[in-house]
Amino acid sequence: MTEKRLKNQLLKKKLFTKNRLVILNEDTFEEIFSLKLTLMNVFVVASIGAILIITVTTFIIAFTPLREYIPGYTSTKLKKDATELAIKSDSLEFAIKKNEVYLESIKKVLNGNLQYAKVNKDSILAISVDTLPDLQLTATESELKLRKEIIERENREKKIEKRK
Repeated sequence: MTEKRLKNQLLKKKLFTKNRLVILNEDTFEEIFSLKLTLMNVFVVASIGAILIITVTTFIIAFTPLREYIPGYTSTKLKKDATELAIKSDSLEFAIKKNEVYLESIKKVLNGNLQYAKVNKDSILAISVDTLPDLQLTATESELKLRKEIIERENREKKIEKRK
């Protein structure tokens, strides 16, 4: 127990012993700067400095556009554009479906399957979207080729991530 106490006292003595940091002019040995320090002071200042650097760096990355350069973060412009395009495509699909229903009703009138008095544009547009037929769109060869390339690229990236 006394050995432990002696070690603690020796450590405490080393931590709080005052030392002097002196900067001298080498040619004239004139003292330029002098500072009294303890090992504890140096440790505290270095710790506070490291914590400050970490917090400043975190805030800079979190609240500035620098975060876009970190892998895994998408740019805000890209997110905004994707959202706008999704909304536009939804509204365009709805407009196409409404026009198809309207044209089908016009065809019925022209073929004589439906009387003209029963065809009203407002009533046709008020039809629920659920009852509209699904569009059968097919991809072109270039689109299929692009899809394959993207799938292959994603598979390669996943393999690289697994290796890490």
